[in-house]
Amino acid sequence: MTDHPIDRLFATIAARKAAGETSGSYTAKLLSQGVVKCAKKFGEEAVETALAGVSGDKQHLAAESGDVLYHLLVLWAAAGITPDDVYAELKKREAQSGLAEKASRPK
Repeated sequence: MTDHPIDRLFATIAARKAAGETSGSYTAKLLSQGVVKCAKKFGEEAVETALAGVSGDKQHLAAESGDVLYHLLVLWAAAGITPDDVYAELKKREAQSGLAEKASRPK
């Protein structure tokens, strides 16, 4: 991992996961409810972020973006992947156009 804010946040989330629900943290409680709950919470936050995006309020969009990124990282932790897994996927796509990448996905 790098010293990127996403990596630091993910490390905190992973530590909360390791500590378990008894740690008293919101993150640990959410993770203890399983990947489905984490996915649902991420979806809720994604909708809120999309709505903030069309509202024209940049500060609100920034705040909701922070929420959606946090909940995405919690979902990654619940599902057993890391930022490095996602970085590797993004790296594979760097030399490929977005249209070509999309066309290569299974239907």
